[in-house]
Amino acid sequence: MAEPEFLKILESSVLSNDWGTLTRYRFELRRRDGSWQEQTREAYDGGNGVTCLLYNPETDCVLLTRQFRLPVWLNGKDPFLIETPAGLLEGAQPVDRMRAELIEETGFDISVLEHLFDVHMSPGSVTEYLSFFTGTYHLGNKVSEGGGEMHEGEDIEVLHIPLSEALDMIRAGEICDAKTIILLQELALRKRAPDRS
Repeated sequence: MAEPEFLKILESSVLSNDWGTLTRYRFELRRRDGSWQEQTREAYDGGNGVTCLLYNPETDCVLLTRQFRLPVWLNGKDPFLIETPAGLLEGAQPVDRMRAELIEETGFDISVLEHLFDVHMSPGSVTEYLSFFTGTYHLGNKVSEGGGEMHEGEDIEVLHIPLSEALDMIRAGEICDAKTIILLQELALRKRAPDRS
């Protein structure tokens, strides 16, 4: 990737290269006043990902998951996070990866997904962006039990939660995952907006 006119990479060194790559960069950044300032930052690259909120208009429920997250536990919080299904792209097209993740994690096979936007979740230290999707599910779309892949260490509980309850769970701190909050609030805004068709 070519350096832009406002950035000069002086040095980079890989600190860890296991599940993802942690790199330390020393660089000069041109400030708004035109002066150059040397800085050092670390960036973690674990790949880009996808996430999706499925909504059932017949039951007014959203399809969420609950699973153990070690970093949350390390931060002293409840590690069994309620989340929207998600996964890493690993070279796949976002919509294809999302369909596969939905089957793997929830057991629901959804053919039509709508891409909403791409979001950098932690741009100060992580290169990853997530492609956000939404879709409609019905109980007849269930093709398996879901629960994730045991060989990947996944043990995922599938939850059908009324939308109003899920929104209350955000306020109560029971849902505290950023991607999930974004998608739930986006759905709530859509439902409140007047029909534009």
